[in-house]
Amino acid sequence: MSLRIVVSAVGAGALLMSSVGQGAATADASATDASSLGEVVVTAQRRQESAQDVGIALSVLPGDALAAKGITSVLGLQNALPSLQVEPAFGSSQPQFRIRGVGFLDYTSNNASPIGVSVDDVAFALPIQTSGELFDIDRVEVLRGPQGTLYGRNTTGGQINFITNRPTDETHAGFTAEYGSFNAVNAEGYVSGTIAEGLTGRLSLATEQGGDWQRNRETGQRLGNRDKIAGRGQLEWKPVEAVDLLLEFHLAKDKSDETGLQLIKPYTRTNAAGVVTTTIPADTSPYVTGWSLNPAFAAVTGLDAGSKPGVDNSNNGVDLAANIDLGVAKLTSITAYDKMIRREYSDWDATQYYDSDEYFRSDLDVFSQEVRIASTGTGPLGWVGGVFYSDQDLDEKFYSDFSDSQLIGGGIALTSYEQKANSFGEFGQVNYQFNSTLKGTLGVREDHETRELINLNTGFVVPSIPSFTGGALNRSITSNLPSGKVELDYTPVEGTLVYGSISRGVKSGGFTAHNTTTAPSADPFEPEKLTAYEVGVKSDVTRTLRVNGSVFYYNYRDQQILGKVLDAVSNSYIGRFVNVPRSRLSGGELEAEWHPVSGLSISQYAGFVEGYYESTLLDSSNVNYDGRPESIPKWSYGGDVSYGLNVGAFKVTAESNYSFHDTYSQFYLLGSNDYTIPKYWLTNANLSLSPASGGPWTATIWGRNIFDKQYDVTRNFFLPTAEIAQAGMPATFGIRVSYKY
Repeated sequence: MSLRIVVSAVGAGALLMSSVGQGAATADASATDASSLGEVVVTAQRRQESAQDVGIALSVLPGDALAAKGITSVLGLQNALPSLQVEPAFGSSQPQFRIRGVGFLDYTSNNASPIGVSVDDVAFALPIQTSGELFDIDRVEVLRGPQGTLYGRNTTGGQINFITNRPTDETHAGFTAEYGSFNAVNAEGYVSGTIAEGLTGRLSLATEQGGDWQRNRETGQRLGNRDKIAGRGQLEWKPVEAVDLLLEFHLAKDKSDETGLQLIKPYTRTNAAGVVTTTIPADTSPYVTGWSLNPAFAAVTGLDAGSKPGVDNSNNGVDLAANIDLGVAKLTSITAYDKMIRREYSDWDATQYYDSDEYFRSDLDVFSQEVRIASTGTGPLGWVGGVFYSDQDLDEKFYSDFSDSQLIGGGIALTSYEQKANSFGEFGQVNYQFNSTLKGTLGVREDHETRELINLNTGFVVPSIPSFTGGALNRSITSNLPSGKVELDYTPVEGTLVYGSISRGVKSGGFTAHNTTTAPSADPFEPEKLTAYEVGVKSDVTRTLRVNGSVFYYNYRDQQILGKVLDAVSNSYIGRFVNVPRSRLSGGELEAEWHPVSGLSISQYAGFVEGYYESTLLDSSNVNYDGRPESIPKWSYGGDVSYGLNVGAFKVTAESNYSFHDTYSQFYLLGSNDYTIPKYWLTNANLSLSPASGGPWTATIWGRNIFDKQYDVTRNFFLPTAEIAQAGMPATFGIRVSYKY
């Protein structure tokens, strides 16, 4: 599918919406409130407004939809939203985000993502911070395209905002409990209300337990058990009418098993004469995996001798948001501190051999401060401006057990480094309502950032070889990067918005902090720049039908990808993140919501993206990649259908949601084998019972992946001897009950 076809389809849709919109009042005269579309209020532009009035490609996922779709972590969001992929690195707790083909794949903790993620306006510095539970969420807002003129962090791909439920004046409490296949238990609860005059509070708790759906192919030992607990506390104080202070703290502990990896090709071992001595067939069942902990590796890392692949992570923090109404403007300050501790043991060869087992010991401290001021008037001119400062310190060590490796020669390696990063950004945006139908927006931003890589070193601890490079390596990179946005919004008729924008986003440079064997592997890669051209339409065609569409074209400069460079010292290629001088992406999305009759709701989404490199020299391998396609899935599609019917004193609601994930080929740019994930569908279903009067309780029978589709979430390799995949979960079923008052 070409961009021209997508543009034509959205353009035709815009003409249809304009013509239908003129007669909407007559067409909807018979529509009932029960079947009418509700207004979706968002804060994507730092103020409360209808999502239909925002000239951004924006999707909103309400909090109650997370439970209906079985989403308890960021990894599940890709099953509910267009043009979004979230991959776990080697089955680990490290999420890797991609929106419209813009992403960054890395298994270490030190590099920022081109997709910004925030919780209640607090921006996360690194992807590993997003691996916790999702609970007590009001909504999730996903913005596609470069962001930065309104946000603390600059992004090239988009922004994911999690907005939690706030304290309430009246006393409210509730809980949800769920039991499912493999003895999995999820539960969460909250209490909210007034503590004293002007002071309200909210306390939320959540846990996930059980669910060990995999087994070791050699020993039969179970894997996949979840052991998570998290809490969030909020205190909101309004000492006077013009001042609002919100203090929030969060605590999370995760001691879950990892998802085990599988062999997608036979694993073989040979003797000194080259004769195959051991063969493990490729896995055909999603339930099996393999691992074994080397006693010497356990002694070096401090792991218990019986440890399974898993994590022992904690993620704690506190933030204070202050809002002061100055009359003509509102002043906002957000101060935040977060501490992340990562302890993670993985088996990347997925066998009982010690070919590539990993253990991460990472400590991350992040302080951030954002101050902004925004207009509050109702006149034609609106504006917002602010500054953002962030300081992060990451201390990471990861151990690699190559004791059985026939390529590296055996031993236990340790890679260690410290990374310090501080950034300062100034941003601002103004919009002007020229008349009742036309509005213009102009935004600018400037980022100043310094990153330091301190004492990067890889050596064998067993046997003792202190360094492969002759000593620790130190590198730094400093950047000053401008970005901005120009947008025009046109409202031809009430209920229809047509918008066009040109925006530029930037992502900071960084370092390849992998196993380091030569000094050039520590050299920094440069920041990437993306200029986006976008046209879109949002229309409430009738009171019961909403259709939104957008098309885009991205002009990429210095795109960051994992490539390979020629090391002049060893005269061999080494893996390192490199910059692609030129590349492009194009595509679009279409979303629709329809309430044809009372009780029936239908929503659908589709996304398409394709990308090509435009560089004759990608890296020092002297391969011409000009015109080669990027390794991204082209199509995403999904939706849900829900119907509720009153039966006596009760309401019965049947709901099904589904998603399509397109074929995805990975890593051919490294000269490795083609790791292609076949396309697949996932389907979930829910059947709920609640009081017809809208009472406080709901009981639900649910099924996820109800057709038991076997699929892979990702495919990868660490060493060519072990080609692996992470299988998706099989069919699961269970019950859920909730009560609120």
